[in-house]
Formats: sequence, C-alpha cells, structure tokens
Amino acid sequence: MALDTPLAKAEATSVLHASLLSNPPTIVRAKGNYLHPSTGAPIFDASGGAAVSCIGHAHPRIQKAIAAQLTEVEYAFSPHFTTPAYEALANFLTESTGGVMQKVFVTGSGSEAVEAAIKMARQYFIELEGNATKRLRVISRDRSYHGNTLGSLGVSGHRARRAFYEPMLTENVSFVTPCYPYRDMRSGESQQAYVQRLATELDDEFQRHPPQTVAAVLLETMAGVTLGAVAPLPGYLAAMKAVCHKHGALFILDEVLSGMGRTGTLHAWQQESVTPDLQTVAKGLGAGYAPIGALLVSGKVLDVFQRGTGAFVHFQTYHGHAVACAAALEVQKVVQEEKLLENCRKMGSLLGERLRWRLGSHKNVGDIRGRGLVWAVSHPETQLRASANSQAD
Repeated sequence: MALDTPLAKAEATSVLHASLLSNPPTIVRAKGNYLHPSTGAPIFDASGGAAVSCIGHAHPRIQKAIAAQLTEVEYAFSPHFTTPAYEALANFLTESTGGVMQKVFVTGSGSEAVEAAIKMARQYFIELEGNATKRLRVISRDRSYHGNTLGSLGVSGHRARRAFYEPMLTENVSFVTPCYPYRDMRSGESQQAYVQRLATELDDEFQRHPPQTVAAVLLETMAGVTLGAVAPLPGYLAAMKAVCHKHGALFILDEVLSGMGRTGTLHAWQQESVTPDLQTVAKGLGAGYAPIGALLVSGKVLDVFQRGTGAFVHFQTYHGHAVACAAALEVQKVVQEEKLLENCRKMGSLLGERLRWRLGSHKNVGDIRGRGLVWAVSHPETQLRASANSQAD
C-alpha cells in the first residue's frame, strides 16, 4: 500500500470500521453516562449509543448478574434445552403485558426479532390455511426502519439504507404513508379526518393485491429513526389494526426503539390501548449489557400454532442465550426498582417543555415533538419534507 493513501494515514487496524479512511475513538472504559476514550476528555453518552444504554454504563447490579450467570450456565442450545434465565425473562415479559402476549422468543438483536416476526406471520397462515396459502405480503410504511438484515431491511421504508441492496430485497412488501401530521396533514384537515384518510389508504392497499395475499401489517408504534420521534395520533393505531383484522392479516408492532420504557411505559402500545398480534423489542431490553432482542407472541397466534404443528420452524444458534437473558432481566429489575419509568415520564415532560422554551421561536425550527425521552426537532421548510435519505429532519 502506498504510504500517501488515506487509509495508510489512519492507524493500522484489522477492524472493518464504518469508514475505511479514519478510525473512531477507542473507548477504554465506560461508567455511568460517560465514555472514556484512550485520549482526550470523557464523552457524555447523551443518546445511549444507538438509543440502547438506558440505565448507564457499568451498573454494578448488571455486572453481578452476568458474573453469577457465568458460574451456572453460559450457553445451552435453545431448540433442545431451556435455562432458568430464559424462563425468568420470558415470564417477566409476558406478565408485563398483562398476559396479552403469552410466549417469548429471545433473539440476539432487534433485526433478528423482526425477521422472526415475519417468518412467524408466514407460518401462521400455513398453519391456518394450509400450504397453498397465498399470504406472503407485508404492508409497512414509507420512511420506516425495521433493521439491517436483508429480511428486516426489505420491510423498511428507509430508502438510503435500501439503495445498495434493492435488487436483493423481497418484492412481497408494499408501503403506505406514515402518520406524520406535521408534514402530511392537509390544511384544514382535522386529526380524525387525517387518521381516517390513512386508514382508507391502508384498506386500498389491501384491495390492490388482493387482501388474501397479505400476511401482516408492520408498524413502528412510535416512529423513530427516519421520521424522528413521531408519536401516533389518537385513534391511529386502532384504525390501522381494524383495517388489518378486517382483511384477516396479523398486526405487528415494532418496538425495538420505542419499547421497554423509552416512551414512558414499558410497552409503547400501552399508551394507545391497542394490543398487537406480534411485537418486537430490543434496545432497552438489555440496555447494551448483552446483545438481545425478543419477539412477543399473542394468544391469538399461539392458539393457531398449538392446533397445528405445535412448533415454530425457526431457530438461531444464540437465541435464548442464558447470559443475555440474565443481564436483560436484571436490567428490567433496575428499571422497576429505581422507578425509571416514572422518571422517564417526568424528565420527558421537562425536556419537551425546555426544548419548546429554548427553540420554539427559532426561525429554523418548525416542530418539536416527542414522548417520554424520545424527542426530535424539525425544520419548518416544506422542501425538506421528511426525506427518507436522512435519519430525521
């Protein structure tokens, strides 16, 4: 390699970093809300990484729980065995939904949880209608994000992240308009009329395929990455679920980002009184202490499987990993016992109030919105209309 190339100027590394032209800072220690690099001042981890580290770094209770689990069993192949850690975490999650979601499949990430949800929706209709079922299609939303594997990216409306891989992504997906009143609600249109317009669009999309080919509707309960902290309008999720069930499809809510307390309740749908058939969670589940996600399964879906083959035809080497489950369960105990949900609601209200006070009259600010501790600021110019090529406008 020539010494004057950009890569040669970067410190040698065997890691394929996000950029081949420069290396990121090396974090040698993390504690509380701070990351400590090998050189320079500590970094305040304001976003918790990728919206993950919701209880801070190096929490002694989580460290102790992980160490204790390592003395018992670190790994057992979940299709053949179970562990007390897996059972305890699954029991916590089902109880946290009031029993609405009755089974839990623990994965290694949010993308994997979405993959599992898509596959379960397909198998559900094979169990219900037989191998000849034509239900293959998933209806998602434009400007949505559900993960970066081929399957989860295929049902995501994030155009920039899809671009390179578009020819490889599934064609059994279609997109409808998201609930984004600041950019998309028409002048003089009421919230109720806007919600009805979106529900009608979804119904039209079912009719276009036709309905018997649609397996599921997949929505983020609260839009995160691409739109930027857009909470659903009152009645929106209920209207979308009604259209979905009218045509016999499953209603899937992706709470990888918005779930596990980030919006002020453990499950974001609990603020809408709308229950999903399938639900995904991840980031706040393990708070970064171990790679983990989960698919939560409702009684409606479970009953069909129990009357059919009695098995979900899907597994992964590390699904239900004992150390990850032990870490996640202790994280959730910390969230409960340290009253972090109450604190999220309190501080979220304060954050919104202060953002509006500080930025509300700024010429480059058109909208300030959020729920819990997920907030975003939008530019007022209409030409910046929710570009899918940016993470938030």
